[in-house]
Amino acid sequence: MLANLNAALATTCGITLKIYSYVLTVIIFFNYSERMDADLKALEKKLTNLVSLCSDLRNENAQLRLDLTASKSDALALQANMAEAGERIVALMETLP
Repeated sequence: MLANLNAALATTCGITLKIYSYVLTVIIFFNYSERMDADLKALEKKLTNLVSLCSDLRNENAQLRLDLTASKSDALALQANMAEAGERIVALMETLP
């Protein structure tokens, strides 16, 4: 009977077992393997999503840094314009009687 079980297992699983004492181990291993494969695939999908999210966040962060630099330079230009406008107003006020 053990030989028949071994032969049936070998044909269903596509493997050959030479030692009969491993029949129960192989059956448990394949059940465990299917669950583990499902868990590993789920973990792989989560890690892929995490890596993609990190990449997207890095790109967004780089873009935000560029935008911040541009905003700072715009703010400095506007401050210079305000200072110049203030100086012109003071000069105009001095020319008034």
